[in-house]
Formats: sequence, C-alpha cells, structure tokens
Amino acid sequence: MADHPHVVIVGAGFGGLTAAKRLERADVDVTLVDRHNYHSFQPLLYQVATAGLNAADVGYAVRGVFRRQHRVRFLKAQVTGVDWAAGHLLLRDEPPLDFDHLILAAGSSTNWFGVPGAAEFAFPLYGLEDAVRVRNHLLSLFEAADALPGLVDDGVLNLVVVGGGPTGVEVAGAMAELVDKVLRQDFHDLDVRRARIILVEQAPQLLTPFSERSRRYARETLEARGVEVRLGRAVTSVASDHLTLDDGSTLRTRLVLWAAGVRASGLADHLALPQGRGGRVVVGPDLSIPGHPDAYAIGDLADIDDGRGGRLPQLAQVAIQGGAHAAEQILATIGRRPRTSFRYLDKGTMATIGRRAAVAELPGGIKLTGGVAWLAWLGLHLVYLLGVRNRMSVFVNWAWNYLTWDRGPRLILRPEVLPHSPHPISDGAMASRNGPVPLADDAGGGPL
Repeated sequence: MADHPHVVIVGAGFGGLTAAKRLERADVDVTLVDRHNYHSFQPLLYQVATAGLNAADVGYAVRGVFRRQHRVRFLKAQVTGVDWAAGHLLLRDEPPLDFDHLILAAGSSTNWFGVPGAAEFAFPLYGLEDAVRVRNHLLSLFEAADALPGLVDDGVLNLVVVGGGPTGVEVAGAMAELVDKVLRQDFHDLDVRRARIILVEQAPQLLTPFSERSRRYARETLEARGVEVRLGRAVTSVASDHLTLDDGSTLRTRLVLWAAGVRASGLADHLALPQGRGGRVVVGPDLSIPGHPDAYAIGDLADIDDGRGGRLPQLAQVAIQGGAHAAEQILATIGRRPRTSFRYLDKGTMATIGRRAAVAELPGGIKLTGGVAWLAWLGLHLVYLLGVRNRMSVFVNWAWNYLTWDRGPRLILRPEVLPHSPHPISDGAMASRNGPVPLADDAGGGPL
C-alpha cells in the first residue's frame, strides 16, 4: 500500500461510505475504520424499535460493499485519537495506522443535555443495538402488564418520547400504530387501550425546521392517532419509574425514549481540535481541519458554516455531500489542483408520521402532506438503502404491513425479569445471568 497515497476514513456511516466509494477507483489506497463491521441505515432504526423491520434489513456488511475493490481495506477497530505530528491514527489494542490523508466521519451520539438520570434511565435510538433494546423493553412491558395487570396503574404502559423533531415524531407515530393495530390483537386479556404514548417537546411546536403548515399537520395527525402531545415542556430529570417536567409535574413511566437531539461523536473530544456547538469539529470552507490541511471532518462530526451565519444541520444529505467533497479535495491535492469550497445542495426534508401520513418540504417551495408525502418518503428511503436484498426485504415488510396491519419481528431476544427492570441495560445484565445472549440477526450496534 506504500506505493500510493494512503487515505484513512474513520466511520462507515453515510459520509464515510460515500468518500470511500468516490476513492475506490482512484490511484490511492483506502482504509475504512469502524468499530462495527456494518453500516446502519439510521433513518429506519425506529422501525426496528417498533417491530416493523428486522435489524438485518437496515444493516449492511461494510466488506460486502467493497468486495470487488481491492484498493479499499476495511479495519474493524475503535479509534481513540490522532497523533497529528506523526500522522498516525490511534487505535485501541492495535498498532497505530499511518495516513497521508484523513477523513473523520465518526458521526454523532446522543445528547443528554445534562438532564439528571437521562443517560442512566432513558433509551437512546442511534444504533442497531439501541433499536433492538427498545423493542425488547417495549414488548417486555406489555408482557409484564399482561402477567400482572396491577402494573398498568403504575404507568407501565405509559410510553414517553422526548423530542419533537423528525425522529420523535416518527417513533411516536409508529408506537401508536403498533399499540393500536397490533398489540391490541396480540394481548387478548390485557386492556391495551389503557396504554398511552406521550410526546414531550420543549419548543412550542413540533418539527421546528419545517413550515407552520407541516408542523400543524404533524401535531393534528399524531393526536388523531392517540398520541398525547405536550409542547413547551422540558424534562428536568429522569428516574427509573418516572420523569419530571419543568412545571413540576411527573409522568409515571418505565420507557423514556430520548430523541431530543445529538452531539458530535465522543471521538471529537479526544482530537485536541477546536470544537463548536455540540462538540462538533471546526472546519474550513473546504471541510479541511484548520492547521491540518490533509485532514477533513464531515457529516455530524463537523461544524460547517451554512453561509448565512448558522451551521448546517446534522442530516444524512450533509454527510453524503460532505463525503464526496472531501474525497474530491484529496484527489485535487494529489493532482496538484486547487481546492474548492463546500457548497451544500438542500434536497429537502421529510418526516413520516405513519400510514399514509407524512410531511415533505422540497426545493422550490414544494410542500407535501398526507399520502403523497408518505409515498415519496417510502420511495426515497428504498433508493438510499444499501443492498438489493435489504431493499426487497423492506419492501415486502412494508407491503405486508400495509395489507394486513401485521408487524414483523415481535421478538424479545433478551428477556427481562417480571414485572421488569427499567434500566436500559437490564436486558443485557439479565442475559448474562441466564446464559449467553443469543446471536440472532438483531445482534449488533450502531455507528461510531
């Protein structure tokens, strides 16, 4: 590999994969590093969490992406930092990795905003492991209530989603469909109608980046489907059996799903680099890191100027376009051509609420709601999903659900003690006491 410039890419998310694909046929050697051996299609994780899809449907082996590209090497390892002077990527329990050019695409992690108890008792939804853990716990709560009906009075069927952005809205809508259309049929002796889905948002509206029309449609649709929407309320603490709001009120619950926001991956805190809002790495106009012209930060990890005094959002399209741009700048440097500034092309934003209900805001001022927006959302996500098998499996699952209202893998892979333990990692702890964790298709984790 020493005969060609060596490009190291950290992270196999949208940005990292895009950069690697752009470089796969160039006269460079590429090493793609991620602590997991698969790419997670994050926009569909909520469907894994609500028993709509299998985890294998939204994950794809990284080695499979580049099986025919021998210039691209994949290394499953955990990055701990960078030795900038020596040009080494530091890895846990492995020798350092030399690089000539570096692309940091390590993504983001859950932002708990310093809320007491949130990290201990709330459930994030960022990786495949998170999604499976939420599904395990959600279904375990209904099993517990079926076995011990008195638990319903203690809030065991109160499902709270914190955060009214696209993820929170999508999760709340999917939970409402799962409870009303599926679990009511599964649990014959349990009054599933007593279950509550509560969406808490600090802002005075849902879907803040969207137009007022889309916000209003999202709220009215969720409420029509049985979701309780509480706006203008912030969570001040989370405990094992309740959460507290800023007005002093409490909600009894054993499931708090945290969709309130993300921050840069924890790797950003160990790079000795200037950081912006949310821990994101400060970058220049061409996405290179100031002081390190051969290193780039992209996607959720990067603090990118939007040209209007703000910062670009942490969206998949920003990562995809940033990955392509960083790869082009490396090729320009190698070819002794001038670099160019990054220009983000806004292709619009979408959020689905459930069957035949979504919002989409596209370039040119086009705003869609309802069934048309929902079909557009379905089609777009199928296009961007990796792997023909994955696309076919997801399409079949969606078609089956649409025709029958049935859901797929309502499986509890890591049983919890009844009535249950509410701690997010309790399922893993129970599995270690009861024997090895089953290595099913849902085993795995999220991106860096």
